[in-house]
Amino acid sequence: MSQQAENLIAVLDAGSSKTRVLVAELNEGALRYRGHGIVDAAGMRKGMVAELLPAVEAIDRAATLAEQRAEAVIERCVIAVGGPHVRGVNSRGGISLGARMREITREDVKAAVDRARSVSLPNDREVMHLLPQQFVLDDQAGIHDPVGMVGSRLEVNLHISTCSGSAIQSIVTCANKAGLEVTESVFEGIAAAEATISADERELGVCLIDIGASSTELIVFFEGSVAHTSVIPIGGDHFTNDLAVGLHVTPPEAEWVKCEYGNAVVTAVPQVSEIELRGMPGFEPRMVRQRLVGEILEPRARELFHMLRDNLRQGGVLEALGAGCVMTGGGARLPGLLDVAESLLRVPARIGSPVPLSRMPEELQQPECAALIGTLLYSHRTSVIRAAEDHSLRAKLRAIFAGSL
Repeated sequence: MSQQAENLIAVLDAGSSKTRVLVAELNEGALRYRGHGIVDAAGMRKGMVAELLPAVEAIDRAATLAEQRAEAVIERCVIAVGGPHVRGVNSRGGISLGARMREITREDVKAAVDRARSVSLPNDREVMHLLPQQFVLDDQAGIHDPVGMVGSRLEVNLHISTCSGSAIQSIVTCANKAGLEVTESVFEGIAAAEATISADERELGVCLIDIGASSTELIVFFEGSVAHTSVIPIGGDHFTNDLAVGLHVTPPEAEWVKCEYGNAVVTAVPQVSEIELRGMPGFEPRMVRQRLVGEILEPRARELFHMLRDNLRQGGVLEALGAGCVMTGGGARLPGLLDVAESLLRVPARIGSPVPLSRMPEELQQPECAALIGTLLYSHRTSVIRAAEDHSLRAKLRAIFAGSL
């Protein structure tokens, strides 16, 4: 059973903690869950491929599990890309439409965007997304779609999302070696927002904070458009490593302690509670104060949101969060983190769980799967837009040729 016959869409999220593959099918224009595979990540570090063969094997195992559940063969996939190598930049450019005013066409919009994207980038940078913020037609600003309007000069404010060319090519190579052809790449922050942020929040101004294992991706929407994207080099693994060092335990036990007893606010932890730790191999188990866990986690949580606040301030969007912030990703599960976010950013905060697909199991309706499901939703939405544009172009060509007969 092939992917083409089943009209399937497959997405791959090769993170530092887990490797995930999700398969859905198009059923009368709507997406329906077909299968998924989740395995422990291997060969990945800070969102990038560190060892090729282990990464290939992890992708292959996740894809095999997804194929077994979907009862179909996956041949192509869309990949989610994250990590500190992803950066965003704002640009502005435009075109003159001539001495006399005329109607704006879709080709004019593309030409203006192409002019705005002509910024100098290092040789190793690759453009992932071109995201128009607003169009300016003559002196009229705040236009989202100028097609059909009349003017003499069209300009666009554009947000450009870029990544390391070698980093994304390494992930593509791993997917190819696992038997998957990569058709598209999506920034994890944009993907997570697709699955968790409402239209009203995008209009009022909102910051999506996707806390992964090795880094935190953030994206700010204002007046319906992307205003800022960035990556903070702190993730859930940093909290775990702090506990491993501070409590003198192995990383797996530190992860267990974080999930079971962790809290980012020390005063929320009972003073008299104690927990038993196995500790490092060769040592006897011992009892420690549960509040000690909070004393280790809170400074790291405050560091993360101090860095995030400074990043938003430098991007000029700290005061644009009318709808607050939405936290997603596995790291967002840490109790007390919402309180730290609200305290330092001074805006309301909530946990963002992804919108469910039809027939999707509950285990995927968790914050850590937001980027995975969002990649699927984003890919489907953009493919629908491209299909509509192609249909419109074909209709115009048919009309032209019909008129010349």
